[in-house]
Amino acid sequence: MATTPNSLKPDLASLRITDTKRNNSRSGKRWFWAAFPIVLLVLLVVASFAYRNRSPEVEVATAVRPASGPAGVLNASGYITPRRRATIAAKITGRVTGVFFDEGTRVSEGQLLATLDDSDVRRSLESAKADREATQAAIADFVVQLRNAEIELHRAEQLVKEGVQTQQALDAARTNADSLRAKIDLAKQQVVAAEARINVAQQAVDNCTIRAPFAGIAVSKDAQVGEMVSPISAGGGFTRTGIATIVDLHSNEIEVDVSESYIAKVEPNQAVNGVLDAYPDVTFPGKVRTVIPTADRQKATVKVRISFTDNSHVKLTDPASDPRILPDMGVKVTFLEEQKSGKQREGPPAAVALVPQKAIRQDSASKYVLVLKGDALERRAVTVGSARGSDVEILAGLQPDVSVVVNGPGSLRDGQSVQIKK
Repeated sequence: MATTPNSLKPDLASLRITDTKRNNSRSGKRWFWAAFPIVLLVLLVVASFAYRNRSPEVEVATAVRPASGPAGVLNASGYITPRRRATIAAKITGRVTGVFFDEGTRVSEGQLLATLDDSDVRRSLESAKADREATQAAIADFVVQLRNAEIELHRAEQLVKEGVQTQQALDAARTNADSLRAKIDLAKQQVVAAEARINVAQQAVDNCTIRAPFAGIAVSKDAQVGEMVSPISAGGGFTRTGIATIVDLHSNEIEVDVSESYIAKVEPNQAVNGVLDAYPDVTFPGKVRTVIPTADRQKATVKVRISFTDNSHVKLTDPASDPRILPDMGVKVTFLEEQKSGKQREGPPAAVALVPQKAIRQDSASKYVLVLKGDALERRAVTVGSARGSDVEILAGLQPDVSVVVNGPGSLRDGQSVQIKK
């Protein structure tokens, strides 16, 4: 089929935009931009309505029944403090040649901790031993000479009796023998002096070895191989003063500062309950060991030391050696009221429940808690007692075994629906 020239020409008329098409396009864009804000507003209203109807999430805890026993009369905060804690240092200045422990290492009494360079003091020890051996050899020579001098003295005495030898020769022989005896006595004293110098040198050698003075655990490693150590820090900032810090965990106790206004409520052997900040759910019983008979005038407090007693949670021969109790841990202490037979307890009523302190809310009227019933909240006014660690006593208004809100939005209200945060 033949192709004509006219069939190859492009149809330019088909690309022309008419006025009708141009008006329709402009009209569509105007409708889109006019409807866009309305659609956006509708979406925002729908999202706001859905968010408003969403129940807030809360964290809950269960009110527990307080353990039976004496009530608390005083609360205080303090720290775990070991009675036996020592920073081990060298008696002499020297360079560290060996360290044989790390932080956390349990050491026994007399265990080797570190060594210092002892090359100089060992040479002094060898010199003192050499002096002693030389003096002992001189004594042996003097003994031989004295034996010969005594023979000559005996001979001279016989010759003088026979009139063959003069008195002068006898006196010379006697002087020679006495001189040798004196030299032997002097050499023996020199041996004693050499023994003393050996002991001094040996002590200097022993001072280059640092050992643990008592059994415990190393909590600090203060020197490394190659560093200089000195008990008086003679080298300034480049000299260490300690090798290690050792703590006897069996001597752990609680040390608290009690306001002098309430120190009258504390007595020796008074029962206490301690709660470590690291283990808020565990109670460690104890008793007052001593009340330090002096006050801090700046803080207006009196220092009280408390010993641990048997813990029912962990059966240990020494309660202070519980592996959870570590030096310098924070602890909250409740001093318990002494129970007296034949007398009724005076003071505030006994607690009926314990809840976390975060569950207590307050407004201008009273303190209250929010109880979870099903998926709705119920406000209950409560009477609050003293704190027990991270918990607080409820004296009235709430019974045990109910769920209370401990964490949630501040706008929670009575009757509001909520959901438990997972």
